[in-house]
Order: sequence, then structure tokens, then C-alpha cells
Amino acid sequence: MTGISPEMTRTRIPDWIRIRPPSGENYVHIKETLRGMNLHTVCEEAHCPNVAECWGGGTATFMLMGDTCTRGCRFCAVTSGKPGALDPLEPQKISRAIAELRLKYAVITSVDRDDLPDGGAHHFAATIRTAKSLHPEGRIEVLIPDFQGDEAAIQKIIDAKPDVIAHNVETVRRLTPGVRDRRATYDQTLNVHRFVKRQNPKQYTKSSIMLGLGETDEELEECFADLRSAGVDVLTLGQYLRPSSWHLPVHEYVPPARFDTLKGRADKHGFLYVAAGPLVRSSYKAAEFFVEGLLRKHGQAATV
Repeated sequence: MTGISPEMTRTRIPDWIRIRPPSGENYVHIKETLRGMNLHTVCEEAHCPNVAECWGGGTATFMLMGDTCTRGCRFCAVTSGKPGALDPLEPQKISRAIAELRLKYAVITSVDRDDLPDGGAHHFAATIRTAKSLHPEGRIEVLIPDFQGDEAAIQKIIDAKPDVIAHNVETVRRLTPGVRDRRATYDQTLNVHRFVKRQNPKQYTKSSIMLGLGETDEELEECFADLRSAGVDVLTLGQYLRPSSWHLPVHEYVPPARFDTLKGRADKHGFLYVAAGPLVRSSYKAAEFFVEGLLRKHGQAATV
């Protein structure tokens, strides 16, 4: 595993990483609504530490195309294996949930489905269009896979006109082969962003980097520059947390002060917004609120 030291051992989780157990009326309401519709969320499947905060505040990130991924990234808690058939009613179910929960800003993501001819892009696009039809006052962000670099598949997402298209780089170039599945390359991620911006320069885009895997400040600077050169507008920086003993160990727990410093360095590259902190994740409400404000200000310019 490139760049991952075998000497790394489990370190005590520091006090600045506090995960509040899920509770509250909104949390229960969202959980019951999703269970009733047999829907999956990345909040649960990926063991997100912010599930209490987000669901308690009435937001959720929906996961398309089942809960089994065809890839095996070494940081991710989502189950890898052979997925089942697509549920043709899923776009309608997820859109109904977004409408019934009256979400102002919904995030739709998916597992990787390399077993499908277009990676599930048509299914993804159908969900975007249906959600916008049933809940036109809401904003839709999609966190997409790379579709193996298939530009025709990515174009289906662009044509569905989500408000934000996110695709995560996850880590720096050197560490990518040891962190992500071999089919998910650093340059392929950059190419996804370049293609989106080339096809629609007004489309807001977003990416995310995990810290604590052994990256250096110099490598992060290179990654910031690469993402901006690919046209990425919004960047989130968060701490990698090991989902289980089967996953990559944490190289270090990055203190909040370093997150602040890195946010300042990323800001200098010209991102519209950078959210940075130990519990910041790709679908993070601070970044979502910022993008929602941009969309209000510019009257959905991104989807024109």
C-alpha cells in the first residue's frame, strides 16, 4: 500500500474529536421516514460522525443504488461486493422522502456500480430530475463516483442540472494508490472536475480531502493547486477516522489549529469556500449553507 507505513498503530482518539450519540425528534423522524421507504443513507452506511448534528437539524445524505459497492477503498465503511439489481422506483422514493421531509438542501450520493454499463448515471440523473420536480424549492447536491472516466455518463449528471456536483479526491497523489481502490485514480478525479467545468463553467463543484493518512503540507499544497486548476469551487478538509480494524489505521489526529492553518493556505488558492475541521465531511452543513447562499444570490446561475 503506497505511502502507508506498516508501523502505524492505533492512537487514542483525542478530546477534540467528540461524537455525540444520535438523538432528538428530527433524528427519529428522519430515521423512521427512511426506514419506512427502505432507503439507505451514507450517514449510516459510512458511519458519519455528524449524523446526530445533521439529522437533528433536518438534513440527510441519500445513497443510491443499494448499500454494496463494487470497489474496495481502504478507508470506507460501505460494504464491498456484488450489488443487486437497481430498484426502478428508487428515484421516486428518494425524491418523495426529500419532499416529505421538506429539505432545503439535500445531498444525493451513491455506491460505485462498475457492473452497470453507465455506472448508474441514468439512474442518478432520474433521481435528480424527480427530486427537483417534486420539491422545486429545495437545492440538490450530488456526490458522484468517477464513472470510470466515462464522459457520456458524467454528461448525464450535468444535463440533469443539480445545483452542485461534488466528487472527492480523498487524499494526495502519493497516497492515492494505497487509500483508494485501484480504479479510482488521482488524475481521473481531476479529469471529472475538468470535464464538468468545461461543459458548464457556471456549475458549482466541490471536493473533499481526508487528513491524517500521512500526507505532508507540501503534498496538500499540490492537491489544493490541482483541484483549483480543475475548477473546483468548494473544498472540505476533515479528519480520517478508521471505521474498523480492517481499514487503514490513522497516521495522526490533526489538531484544530492545523486545520485552521490549512484552511488559510487553501483559501489563498482561490476557492469560493473552504470548510476545515476534525469532523468536517464532504456533505457538511457549513459548506452547504454557503453554496445555498450563492445559489440564492445568483438565481440558480449554476444550472442555466
